[in-house]
Amino acid sequence: MMMMIMMKLSLLVLSFVLSVSAEGFHDDLYIAGCSDTDGEFMYTLDGEEKWYADFINRRGVEPQPSFVDHMSYVEGAYESAVANQQICRSNLKNGRLGMKEIPVEKDPPSSPMIYSRDAVEVGEKNTLICHVTGFYPAPVKVYWTKNNQNVTTGVSINIPHPNDDGSFRQTSRLEFIPQPGDIYSCSVEHPALREPLTRTWDVEVKQPSVGPAVFCGVGLTLGLLGVAAGTFFLIKGNECR
Repeated sequence: MMMMIMMKLSLLVLSFVLSVSAEGFHDDLYIAGCSDTDGEFMYTLDGEEKWYADFINRRGVEPQPSFVDHMSYVEGAYESAVANQQICRSNLKNGRLGMKEIPVEKDPPSSPMIYSRDAVEVGEKNTLICHVTGFYPAPVKVYWTKNNQNVTTGVSINIPHPNDDGSFRQTSRLEFIPQPGDIYSCSVEHPALREPLTRTWDVEVKQPSVGPAVFCGVGLTLGLLGVAAGTFFLIKGNECR
C-alpha cells in the first residue's frame, strides 16, 4: 500500500500542552490517517508512542518499554479508531477531487539502521530493530530475511510517525533467538526508491579474552624461575666461602 499526497489531507495532527512546569512543556499528539487499503491511529507523548491501532490484528497496542510507568488507555479506544477511519476516508475522497491534478513529491528514506534491543546472548530471546526515517509520503514497506530466507514470523511494524520537517519515520521489529553465524537483513521499499535499501546484521558472540591470563601466567612463571635461580646462586655463593 502506498499512501499518495492525498494522505496528507487526511492526516490529522493535534498538539496541545498537557502541563507546564519548571521542566518545560509536554506535547501530547493524536495522529490519524488513511488510504484506500490501510489506516493509522496513534497517540504519542513527547515523541514517544503510547498507543496505536493495529487494524490488521484488530486490537490496540501499547508499545511501551517495561522500564517506564505504563500508561493504559480506556476501553473503546480501538473501536473509536475504527470509526475515525470512516470519517477519514470520506475526507480523503473529497480531497482527491480537489487535488486530482497536483503531482506527488517523493522523498526517499535514509539508509535504515538495524540493531538489537538487548545485548546479544546465544540462545536468549531478543529483538532486532530496523529504523527508517526521512521519507515522504508514508508508509514504507519493510522485509526481513534470515540467512537469505524471507522471515514473516515475529515481525511487526509501527505506524509512520511525523518528523519536524514533514517527513516520516517508521520502525520494524523482529523477534529472534541469536545463534552463531546467523545473518539477518532488513530491506526497505518506498515509491521514491528505484530499488530497496538493505542493511545486514550478523550474530557476533564475544569470546572471553585469554590474552591477559596468558601474560599473567607467563609473568608469574618467569618470576618464580627468577626467584629459584637467585636462591640457587645465593646458596652456591655461601658454600664457596
